Amino acid sequence: MSTANVGFEEQLWKAADILRGSMDAAEYKHVVLGLLFLKYISDRFEQKYNQLLEEGEGFEEDRDEYEAENIFWVPKEARWENIKNSAKDPKIGQIIDDAMLLIEKENPSLKGVLDKRYARPELDKRRLGELIDVISNIKLYQDGQKDILGRVYEYFLKKFAEKEGKGGGEFYTPSSVVKTLVEMIEPYKGRIYDPCCGSGGMFIQSERFVEEHQGKIDDISIYGQELNPTTWKLCRMNLAIHGLDGDLGPYNADTFHNDLHKNLKADYILANPPFNISEWGQEKLLEDARWKYGIPPAGNANYGWLQHIIYHLAPNGVAGVVLANGSLSSNTSNEGEIRKNLIEEDLVDCIVALPDKLFYTTMIPACLWILNRNKGNNPKYRSRKHEFLFIDARKLGQLVDRRHREFSDEDIKKIAQTYHNWRNINGNYEDIKGFCKSVKIEEIREHEYILTPGRYVGIEEAVDDGVDFEEKMENLTSELAELFAKSRHLEEEIKKNLRGLGYEL
Repeated sequence: MSTANVGFEEQLWKAADILRGSMDAAEYKHVVLGLLFLKYISDRFEQKYNQLLEEGEGFEEDRDEYEAENIFWVPKEARWENIKNSAKDPKIGQIIDDAMLLIEKENPSLKGVLDKRYARPELDKRRLGELIDVISNIKLYQDGQKDILGRVYEYFLKKFAEKEGKGGGEFYTPSSVVKTLVEMIEPYKGRIYDPCCGSGGMFIQSERFVEEHQGKIDDISIYGQELNPTTWKLCRMNLAIHGLDGDLGPYNADTFHNDLHKNLKADYILANPPFNISEWGQEKLLEDARWKYGIPPAGNANYGWLQHIIYHLAPNGVAGVVLANGSLSSNTSNEGEIRKNLIEEDLVDCIVALPDKLFYTTMIPACLWILNRNKGNNPKYRSRKHEFLFIDARKLGQLVDRRHREFSDEDIKKIAQTYHNWRNINGNYEDIKGFCKSVKIEEIREHEYILTPGRYVGIEEAVDDGVDFEEKMENLTSELAELFAKSRHLEEEIKKNLRGLGYEL
């Protein structure tokens, strides 16, 4: 299902967005998402509370009953009923801030995570009260539908990314791109790491993938890092909403300069690093152990990210990374040499060229790198030593509005299955002109280590309709002659009508 068609999430967004007024999207995002989180944990608490009340054993205020089911303990003053009843109170901002503080105090895993900016004078309290009324109308937790808030939360993240656009959508990777990466690398079991995790979309999609394939969520361990403090909090909340434990480090931090998971060797790495960062502090990291294949240039961090990711891959590890297209061909300041070394070391498995307009933050063309530590001796897959797969997916995807494109489930399946057919022992792979090609390293050397898929897959062959050229031209010219005759007839009619009105052309 396309995220462009989601039902009640859209209605809730429209209602909430009307209330935004003069507040910019970046600010409003935290106001809304904080309230949604508060409503969710309160709904979940309330459902268990009512269940215990019905049982009549007097355990409804016993914390252990909630903790046993991973339900956050919500003190009386912080429960949604209290917030809802105070919606028109001029002190509503302070009431919410106090509720957030209480919840953090009672639930150590949320310490420092919840937003406490509701009392500040700039926030219109009348609009805040109306927003509470809107959110009160939807139950965000029901048995058998644990992901109601997950859906709302992701939809809101998407809409905020659209609103903020280039200026601030870096916290969000479009879900169809995340899903493509996850479907390709299949993170069933093991350690999953995202070194620039934003609001946590890679983790959430990995959880879904495991569930859809009847795996166990307990079989995956989540590790992440995020530089932006408010985005780090968003990610913590997003994991909590989905009931996931994740090690995001004790605080937000710069992945290059303060690697919080120094000794981690991950089975799966999923990442969408910010494209083409120029000010990343290369001069302080010249002797860094991560730069095994060459020092990344000071003016662009793309190859810093790639090498950081390779450094953290386990011996059989696989990574899916979104990067700007320039990473495939740039020879600036050592980039070409690093790319050559990655190819010769056989760390690159597959490259996918993406269509335009997939991202909210940038119009820069992008691609997917699939990296693999062990292409030769992994018993799960066939040996692909010095073989590389190129997929040109630029013609896939549908426009959901003038500026944004999404992959459909069929598009995602086509890309992932092509890769799996090529990689798997019993795969039924074949080259498709204009779409995919399996290439030996000799051909890449001939192209001077440039990895742009279009160079390898060629141009799609036009379908031959069996009509010869002469016949086609005769048909076209006679059709054109007919259209010209109609055009002249219309011209005469218009002139005649104008003459009747006293105008001569």
